[in-house]
Amino acid sequence: MKKTNYSSMLRSITAILSILLLSITSVESSLAKNIQVNVAANGGMDTTLRHRKARPSSRGDATTIGGSNSKLQLLVQERHVVLENNIVRVNLSKPEGLITAIQYKDIDGNLLDHGSAEDSRGYWDVVWGDPGKNGTTDKLRTTTFKVVVQNENQIEVSFTMSWDTSLKGKVMPVNVDKRFVMLKDSSGFYTYAIFERLKGWPELSIAEARIAFKLSEDKFHHMTITDTRQREMPAYQDRQKGQPLAYPEAVLLTDPVNPAHKGEVDDKYQYSTENKDTGVHGWISANPPIGLWMIAASNEFRAGGPHKQDLTSHAGPISLAMFISNHYTGEDLAPKFENGEPWKKVFGPVFVYVNSAPEAKKDVFTTLWEDAKAQLAKEIKSWPYSFPASADFPASDQRGTVTGSLLVRDRYVNQRDIAGKSAYVGLAPPGDVGSWQRECKGYQFWTKANADGSFLIPNVRAGEYNLFAWVPGFIGDFKHNVIIKISPGSKQSLGKLVYEPPRSGPTLWEIGFPDRSAAEFRVPEPNKKYMNKLYANREDWFRQYGTWERYSEMYPTRDLVFTIGVSQHQRDWFYAHVPRKLGNKGVPTTWSIVFKINKILPSGTYKLRLALASATYAELQVRVNDQKAAKPLFTTGRIGKDNAIARHGIHGLYWLYTVDVPGNLLRPGQNTIFLTQTRTSSAFYGFMYDYIRLEGPPSNVA
Repeated sequence: MKKTNYSSMLRSITAILSILLLSITSVESSLAKNIQVNVAANGGMDTTLRHRKARPSSRGDATTIGGSNSKLQLLVQERHVVLENNIVRVNLSKPEGLITAIQYKDIDGNLLDHGSAEDSRGYWDVVWGDPGKNGTTDKLRTTTFKVVVQNENQIEVSFTMSWDTSLKGKVMPVNVDKRFVMLKDSSGFYTYAIFERLKGWPELSIAEARIAFKLSEDKFHHMTITDTRQREMPAYQDRQKGQPLAYPEAVLLTDPVNPAHKGEVDDKYQYSTENKDTGVHGWISANPPIGLWMIAASNEFRAGGPHKQDLTSHAGPISLAMFISNHYTGEDLAPKFENGEPWKKVFGPVFVYVNSAPEAKKDVFTTLWEDAKAQLAKEIKSWPYSFPASADFPASDQRGTVTGSLLVRDRYVNQRDIAGKSAYVGLAPPGDVGSWQRECKGYQFWTKANADGSFLIPNVRAGEYNLFAWVPGFIGDFKHNVIIKISPGSKQSLGKLVYEPPRSGPTLWEIGFPDRSAAEFRVPEPNKKYMNKLYANREDWFRQYGTWERYSEMYPTRDLVFTIGVSQHQRDWFYAHVPRKLGNKGVPTTWSIVFKINKILPSGTYKLRLALASATYAELQVRVNDQKAAKPLFTTGRIGKDNAIARHGIHGLYWLYTVDVPGNLLRPGQNTIFLTQTRTSSAFYGFMYDYIRLEGPPSNVA
């Protein structure tokens, strides 16, 4: 019997196994590069490609799971690009750069609406056109794709579109570069875009620029905007079946899926917030218990400064990141570019964050919301991000810092300078006093001053700026009349700055509090036929539908009369100066301010300060002691397009007027100032006042 050579057999088997192992490795590598995802199935996602179960997090109940298993993968296919890290998986159409699907961990299905077309689930879009003309909505479908960064810690991809003269009138004359970034161990993805116009390109107006997501109706029913603005939302079909009211956005729910919503009004503008308060908002699914959030660590790229109001999330379910819009401002906040004017701006990055909670957790909504706020705090701490690959987004060492302190000098209030406590202080492109609230092409950097008026503005992009400010309790705007030049790494101390607000003489009387809002005035109890149950508390009544109509009910035949020393602005000054409804038309309304002056200086000049919190196609005429005078003492002319009354905003853009009142128009004893709003073509034409003050002639206060 022949002796078996076991050593030779072992060597042969080892060689065969090595060849098989190399073959398997080669196949795996080929699959990773060339695997074709079945985009048609399950809303653009192949559900046969499941995530591996991620490790539990030690961070708490709301999990943003990562760890060493969170390997980044980039799958580039003929028509789609997939970014994933074992926590989140994102499908992007190629080369258009549309977000067609988001999948989270091992949860089945698409978090975006699989019933919508691929181009209507997640996308950047703009409304653009020639200045003064109606705009065209464009979802910015790009034409070129490339991988910018791919390593074990980060994937960044770029979708671009280049403009040339052959596209004039068809495509917005702007080069667009949309970026999507996924980081290792990150429970979400980042997106930002670079818009650039070259010299010589045609004129342009951009009415809106944003990111929009249409989420899965099957999953997401609960919306959260702030700690106090959270609720289960009506379904999109509820709006379709409902009764449209005075404008299409406002719908009375007549046959909702959830009977508890019957009789409520739904309007996307009821969920707007100011830029400074739009750090995080989003939607929650109770089953499975997950949240999807829009997080913006900075507002430097948003138009209009910290108080510009805009949309957040609303029924659909829809979630937005707004960058440019004319909401609550009118066309002033639509950037207009002259023929040949160059421009470049980076919008974002914003973070699309997905989190989850244990199914056994009782209060899923609070758990996920608190975690989303904690994530916002982390993003803010990391700003400016170090990972964006574009040279147009400067890192922290390429930015500068400005410090200083602001004092207020009003000798009729205090013989000493007053600390600018809680002042809003910001850097914006150079312009006139107050120009920042209408500025929409460049970047703005804002902070809130400390109790002693000191302020710190960090992470400012290199460039030239003016420093602007306004102080609650004082009218007007401050502007530091020195151009501030920021260079990379610069640290500038401006020392003590002094703001002298408009003032000519002592206060004879005042109505309201100067804070650029009408919130302190009388907002009437809402009509119970048009309630939104989220806003049942008095401080939120201005967000209810139809509050402007209550003026005609409260003053059916005679207009508002406010008597100084007797009336109280919280009770007796209506929040919006609107027309009175008389039958099927509106009529002008004249409000009267009655006051007494014991001694008049006939040769002196009195000052009436009118600070307006909002104006919509309105005209304010001022008369003194003669309501029927043919010519008013003062008129604003027609001003404003912010539409804040209809859109449930308690303010729009700020306006300040000073009216010289000759002493010979006044008389010892009782006097009346008449304020007439003359424009009546719409129930929404009118003003919201911020503050009114009458000053006497100058006196020696030194």
